[in-house]
Amino acid sequence: MTTAKKTETTADSTAETATNTQPAKKAAKTPSTATSLAWQRRRASVARFWKQYRTHRAGLYGLAGLALIALLALTAPLTVGADVQSVTQAPGTALEPPSAEFPLGTDQFGRSLLGLLIWGARISLLVGLLAAALSVAVGTLVGIIAGHYGGWFSTVIMRITDWFLVMPTLVLAIVLATVMSRSMWTVVLAIGVTSWPTTARLVRAQTIAVESRPYIERATALGGGHRHVMSKHVLPNVMPLVLAQTTLGISTAILTEATLAFLGLGDPTVVSWGGMLQDAREAGAVSSGHWWYLAPPGIAIALVALAFTLCGRAVEAVLNPKLGVGR
Repeated sequence: MTTAKKTETTADSTAETATNTQPAKKAAKTPSTATSLAWQRRRASVARFWKQYRTHRAGLYGLAGLALIALLALTAPLTVGADVQSVTQAPGTALEPPSAEFPLGTDQFGRSLLGLLIWGARISLLVGLLAAALSVAVGTLVGIIAGHYGGWFSTVIMRITDWFLVMPTLVLAIVLATVMSRSMWTVVLAIGVTSWPTTARLVRAQTIAVESRPYIERATALGGGHRHVMSKHVLPNVMPLVLAQTTLGISTAILTEATLAFLGLGDPTVVSWGGMLQDAREAGAVSSGHWWYLAPPGIAIALVALAFTLCGRAVEAVLNPKLGVGR
């Protein structure tokens, strides 16, 4: 009898231990399960986005063009090499017309314009991406804060935004690039801090629309603070607008960078498309009829701006079908 009781007691304790460990195992599995479900939703969302994006032929053309230009820019050290920028080791003579050796001709120092065009894509694309990212980040932050808090605080922020909005962006960028040191980062900063007001106004309007929904009120009633509401509820809902605005802003940033470089306010130590236009102007390519010096960088800037615009319009159409953007 004593042995039987001990056996029953041991079995009961084992069963109780197993019962107590099951919730712990379930609790340990819950975070990983929630993470996997979140990743599944993200993958499904990306798949839906790509499926709808593929229906826009113009967006596909723009994406293909950007992929080709980005590939050329990334592989420039392997295809053309950094020596293409060297003035002392130029392989040709000054201002040679297009030929089999130099398909786009040479510049005033005898450097291959095709090599300079490919190498300059690195700086132009990098400056455009960084400047657009900075501009959209500042505009998103200002828009969400102004739309969330409201009141006199929002009014003050919006009046400052309106002041930046009515001021010519290029003029402000020229002023900043003039008073600061001439470098690539100065150009990025000059473009980024002067082109954010449009994004701020759009994001503010979207923030006000999002915060009028019932689940925001429930989150606040359950103890969600300002930071929680803005980061967990408002920001995910304005991200589609931010993504579309970023895509459209890159083309503007590239054009602004080319303008600043053409005016002699860019970094003189690097090669960019705007800097090539500036060199062509200084070499008298306009008056002397050396069209091959002017045409390649100008066409490249126009094509990249067009490609980003096509991609931006397609992204807008996918994220907000009510816009009715054509395919």
